[in-house]
Amino acid sequence: MLETEVAVIGGGIQGAGVAQAAAAAGYEVMLFEKKAWGAGTSSNSSKLIHGGLRYLESGELNLVRQNLDERELLLRNAPDLVKPIPFYIPLYKDSKRPAWQIHIGLMLYRLLARFSRTSEFHRLDRRAWRYLDALKMHDLKAVFQYWDAQTDDRMLTRAIVKSAMDLGAKAFCPAELIKGERQAEGYKLLLTVKGKPVYCMAKTVVNAAGPWVNEVQGRLDSSLPQSNISLVRGAHIIIPGTLVKGIYYLQSPIDGRPFFATPWRDNIMVGTTETEHKGSLNEVSASPEEIEYLQRSFAHHFPDHDHSVIESFAGLRVLPASEEAANQRSRSTLFVLDNSELPRSLAIYGGKLTGYRHTGEEALAKLLPTLGEREPVSDTRALRIKPA
Repeated sequence: MLETEVAVIGGGIQGAGVAQAAAAAGYEVMLFEKKAWGAGTSSNSSKLIHGGLRYLESGELNLVRQNLDERELLLRNAPDLVKPIPFYIPLYKDSKRPAWQIHIGLMLYRLLARFSRTSEFHRLDRRAWRYLDALKMHDLKAVFQYWDAQTDDRMLTRAIVKSAMDLGAKAFCPAELIKGERQAEGYKLLLTVKGKPVYCMAKTVVNAAGPWVNEVQGRLDSSLPQSNISLVRGAHIIIPGTLVKGIYYLQSPIDGRPFFATPWRDNIMVGTTETEHKGSLNEVSASPEEIEYLQRSFAHHFPDHDHSVIESFAGLRVLPASEEAANQRSRSTLFVLDNSELPRSLAIYGGKLTGYRHTGEEALAKLLPTLGEREPVSDTRALRIKPA
């Protein structure tokens, strides 16, 4: 039988972040992933390491500040995986937000980024507009340029798994949780590891299963609390062509939603959508309607580009269940404990790609009453992250 102090279920970016944080803090850690590292949401994102400029509108200033802090750490600690890149916001006659509002938003973004070098922004001179990758000029009133960062989300996830292993964590893949049994000293877990049944005695368990979080809660212990969630599908398309200048932060002419046009592996990635997902969690793909929506939205801004679709993909976000539109709901991460005083299990609901390290540290802090203090092995804030 395997034994560990922290068992992490789910090998996406959040699970990898928890494993890294626990290993760096000096605990015995085992990470279990049923399919492949970063196989779910963590490899189907918009590939951005950013504060989340649009979250300023919903007043989530703490979330934006945290993510901007994490962006700076990743730019410093993972320079081979995370690269700064310019973003452009074109404003047209029919844009929802006037130039003065965007200017104030970018000023606040810079303030929350603590005036870092990558927080600088400016309004482009009209003479520079014609160099913006054949962006539509008709009714264009202003263009702002600011900075955020880009990554390969799957490569970053694998790098964090490798970092956790270098710190002493043990990682198992493929490994699926079948059931758990609550005992006095923690949880007895039954898993299949490479097709064979394996038992693991874990002092604490972290459920970082992403869209499968409630399913794993039920398998772990049917009496565990579950949060009422919605699964929101974010679709992207890949189209031929290049965007030389950087990433464009655009407004869809169809419904006014924001979306990105991003240079990606010698092509252009366009996304994302926000659609309630009602189908299987194991079969997630962009719908024909989403593909057409993204094609039309991109074509509106770049009429001279090829709009044919090379491929499409989609991932699922975990958001609080609500009657509000997906883009109006909180993006804050929720932690659900089995016991607030002496927790043995913790489930992570939500979480941002950019904020994985902070999420891992928060999760570990909530388990501290059970785990007890330990001499740290490393500090994740200063840990260099190299490609796996």
